[in-house]
Amino acid sequence: MRIRVFHETNYTYEQPARGLIQLLRLRPRDHDGQYVRRWRIEPSVDGRISEREDGFGNVTHWFTADEPADALTIRVTGEVDTNEMHGIVRGTVERLPDVFYLRDSDLATANGELQLFAKSVVDEGDSSVLPCLHRLLAAVFDTIAFEPGPASASTTAAQSFAAGKGVCQDLAHIFIAAARHLEIPARYVSGYFFHAESGEDQGSGHAWAEALVPGLGWVGFDPANGIATTEAHIRVAIGLDYLGAAPIRGSRMGGGTETLEVKLRVEQAQATVQV
Repeated sequence: MRIRVFHETNYTYEQPARGLIQLLRLRPRDHDGQYVRRWRIEPSVDGRISEREDGFGNVTHWFTADEPADALTIRVTGEVDTNEMHGIVRGTVERLPDVFYLRDSDLATANGELQLFAKSVVDEGDSSVLPCLHRLLAAVFDTIAFEPGPASASTTAAQSFAAGKGVCQDLAHIFIAAARHLEIPARYVSGYFFHAESGEDQGSGHAWAEALVPGLGWVGFDPANGIATTEAHIRVAIGLDYLGAAPIRGSRMGGGTETLEVKLRVEQAQATVQV
């Protein structure tokens, strides 16, 4: 599948903001089943942008504005070719040992209720890792209502589980927290998802989880859709939770009230056939 992405993040400030700095995790990498044909990141104001790699192996860009600005747009455009890998993730850049992803994190820690939930999943059948993860995927999908909308950088897995609903980020955190409680390394993934049935215009990017399966390696699980990851997913960044893989995080001085608007279009592009 060839997937085309147009992603625009628009910030408007009540007053000119000074010292604008943005950390961007918006560029996908090549790996088995994912090849980036073209990708461009364009800030709307003059400044300096530098490419680096963070501790997780994500491609990051640091953008620093030259002058105060009353608005900032980060525009991303690109095309990615994907192949069906049946959820298996191979050929990725790995900078950390697998056991690192057993570590609890601020947004993905299992409280008592989540621990009981995870145990109930194990008790329902085969206790080997892959069947457990598929049952956990189904249990999160069936138990927690997926409600698309703006995400919060402070909502924890325990809070979302208690509410019984959340955005894709929240369902990923619940899955990760439960998996780690079962001693299965798990991590957060941010990226894009082509919704063939619901149309291409979306209000935000997508998030899911990856868990480590003996003999297979990392496998992607998308609790918001109740499926393993497919060729419709574009994998961009990983972290222990949202805070480590957030597409954009920044700081500024002044500026007053900030207004945020996101425009996202993910569509299937037609590959050119050469004869």
